Amino acid sequence: MKKVTMFYLEGCPHCKKAFKMIDVLKEKKPEYENVQIEKIEESKNAHIAETHDYYYVPTFYVDGVKIHEGVPSLDKIEAVLKSAI
Repeated sequence: MKKVTMFYLEGCPHCKKAFKMIDVLKEKKPEYENVQIEKIEESKNAHIAETHDYYYVPTFYVDGVKIHEGVPSLDKIEAVLKSAI
């Protein structure tokens, strides 16, 4: 399983949607259950966020490669989970 890192902001409505989409996908598709996501709150971990090249949240990296940035959709979040397997 590849390492997944997610950058988010607590008050971000798109980030909240992404979290819900992750839960829905893990519930519907058992192959995603074991995908672990390191969640990094950008404002509380600025020193980590500054080492990554992104502008919008949520942003997902899989093994250090940016897979998604910005407004989530179910298809885009599923692509992140698929790439982690």
